[in-house]
Amino acid sequence: MTDILALLQCIAPLISKTTLRQLSRIILGMLMMTGRVTMLGISRWTDKGGSYRTIQRLYHTQIPWTDVLWTFFQKWLWDPKDEYLLAGDEVVCGKAGKETYGLDRFFSSLQQRPIAGLAFFAFSLVNVPEETSYPVRIDQVVRSDEEKAASKAKKDKQPGEKRKRGRPKGSKNKKNRAVVLNAELQRIQVALKAFLEQIGKVLALKYLVMDGHFGNYPSAVMVTQAGLQLISKLRQDAALYYSYTGTYPGVGPHPKYGDRVIVRKLDQKYLKESTVEKNIRTDIYQAELLNKEFALPLNVVIVLKTNLDTQAQAHVILFSTDLELNYDKLIQFYSLHFQIEFNFRDAKQYWGLEDFMNIEKIAVTNAANLALFLVNLSQVLLRRFQPTNPDFSILDLKAHYHGYRYALETIKMLPEKPDAIILADIFEQIARLGMIHPTLEPSVST
Repeated sequence: MTDILALLQCIAPLISKTTLRQLSRIILGMLMMTGRVTMLGISRWTDKGGSYRTIQRLYHTQIPWTDVLWTFFQKWLWDPKDEYLLAGDEVVCGKAGKETYGLDRFFSSLQQRPIAGLAFFAFSLVNVPEETSYPVRIDQVVRSDEEKAASKAKKDKQPGEKRKRGRPKGSKNKKNRAVVLNAELQRIQVALKAFLEQIGKVLALKYLVMDGHFGNYPSAVMVTQAGLQLISKLRQDAALYYSYTGTYPGVGPHPKYGDRVIVRKLDQKYLKESTVEKNIRTDIYQAELLNKEFALPLNVVIVLKTNLDTQAQAHVILFSTDLELNYDKLIQFYSLHFQIEFNFRDAKQYWGLEDFMNIEKIAVTNAANLALFLVNLSQVLLRRFQPTNPDFSILDLKAHYHGYRYALETIKMLPEKPDAIILADIFEQIARLGMIHPTLEPSVST
């Protein structure tokens, strides 16, 4: 208990003493417990002062989670010597019922279909040398009536329906119009600007990494307007063009687009690296290319894999709005985006992001943010074990605290408490039960 309270002292100025005390008890209960992480489940594992009503009161208390997550990151997870980039992604949690705040149908990448549930968009700071992600902001996605109507109209559109030939009456050149961000990008941009304003000059960020869903021009505009550079992925069939290098024909506007790029037959002058492993040749190309949907040139990296036995090929097209970014960095930064998926996995599997049954707005916000906060706090706790046991995992951490609770309850039943040495051995032995990678060193005091 004192160990958890010590970690939470950095956020003490942001919340009341009562909330801090309740939060510490709930976190300790979540570390100890097994089964579904609901308010009732937590109350069964908390000690005195952690009743169901106490937990219920905390879940309905307004907590400044953006400040809490950022302050905790600054205190325990930030290393000024390391390089960081910002990653953004959406997570969908399946939920039943009809009353939960924000309940809607969202596309689940795990089930590959729309499901009834809640969606949250999260920003995470990725430590590049450590290749570890730390959530720093999470906002619930609540679609407006206009968004729902537009989505329904798109869904109801006949699959064989095509636009008539020719230019639509009254249409104007797209290049002369300002890009209008849709409701989704507007929500993300508001959250992004708020986070960048919050961190100020404490942490210098240059890149925002997002998945292929945001590999389009409006997303690039959204990111560059916030003062960052976008790293993302284009569709495999994206139409890319070389810049026009010929002479001016003398009639009409100056040509901008040259020949179309044939991704699997690129000029060798763009080849940056070629390796062969297990009869699979990997060729990496980099070039500054154009796409007619973008009003700006793109720094494009194409990773082409060829099976030397069958000559079958597959490719991925990555891009950045930063034209100076080297190909190896671009690939590394995009691959690090996947670290945020590990945050979502841990939040669902261990900290209740998929389990909570709250339905009111404040309670839903607290449940989701608490799950992501535990992702960061567990990383701090793991660091105390991993120097002597590099394989120590979250399952081992939960087994440690689970065993600690059993040892504590057992000692309470003894007529006399053992001396300190025997007591430490008891805690050590019981805390090791259930660990996948048991530690050989004395456990850290809880």
